[in-house]
Amino acid sequence: MENHGREAMARASISFACYTSPMPTYYRPTMSVLGPSMLPTLSITGDVVLVERLSHRLGKLGSGDLVRVRSPLDPNKTLTKRVVAMEGDKVPKGHVWIQGDNLYVSRDSRHFGPLPYGLIEGKVFMGVSNAKSIVSGFVHRMS
Repeated sequence: MENHGREAMARASISFACYTSPMPTYYRPTMSVLGPSMLPTLSITGDVVLVERLSHRLGKLGSGDLVRVRSPLDPNKTLTKRVVAMEGDKVPKGHVWIQGDNLYVSRDSRHFGPLPYGLIEGKVFMGVSNAKSIVSGFVHRMS
């Protein structure tokens, strides 16, 4: 029970720090990364990820990056996936190909096709796994 309290406090601290930062428009915490589609990179029980909203607008996005996107199937949902291919890599201009790390359960570009670049909300730059340890610079595991 004591660990649960520490985790809740860590999540609240991260959220507070991000929302009160001088640049809240470009940095946002996301508390709802739940589900098995990004295993083993993100936990099934819900990780906190920090998303910056500038890189993709400046063309600083590439294969292997984790991104937060608006779902093309349900605009009320957001997804966290890995960019697998950029425009020009057999992907139409203005689109990217995204997939979850756990291919067996992920609903991604294999189901809805190339994702329009305009649905990208930001690039994940840091995560807190169950608020116990900070994981910086997710490994780009492209085989």
